[in-house]
Amino acid sequence: MRLTTKGRYAVTAMLDLALHGSDGPVSLADISVRQEISLSYLEQLFSRLRRHQLVASVRGPGGGYRLSRGADEIFISEVVDAVDESLDTTRCGNKGDCQKGEKCLTHHLWSDLSRQIHHFLSGISLADLVAKREIQDVAARQDKQQELESDTINTERLSEQAPA
Repeated sequence: MRLTTKGRYAVTAMLDLALHGSDGPVSLADISVRQEISLSYLEQLFSRLRRHQLVASVRGPGGGYRLSRGADEIFISEVVDAVDESLDTTRCGNKGDCQKGEKCLTHHLWSDLSRQIHHFLSGISLADLVAKREIQDVAARQDKQQELESDTINTERLSEQAPA
């Protein structure tokens, strides 16, 4: 089994949105900075998340994205499924043709593992993750870092505009 970058980034971005969305829509640019995920990649992911009705876009000044329903109603498995991420641990894509067109000796074992992983992720909501102290600590550190970087950029802009 391999959860690829697409699935990891989608879960990370949705968790960021759940953490920061209480104050209004969250811009992808802010998520991009905090999570160090390229903006164009986030746009692709959020297009899929929007199609699966996990997020809603808000247009205009102060716009961005918000969760389409409560964080306690969005489960990690939904996020992974929305970006077409496979959690299949079989070599055959669970088709049962892994050994010369037939099931291999361990096909059922790996197929059962895939179901267990999906079941596990189906029991974890964004709210469950937001409630974890460790996650709140990481989010606070990221927010502070983003604020420091923003202050540095603003200071540099002001010094460039100041008369010599």
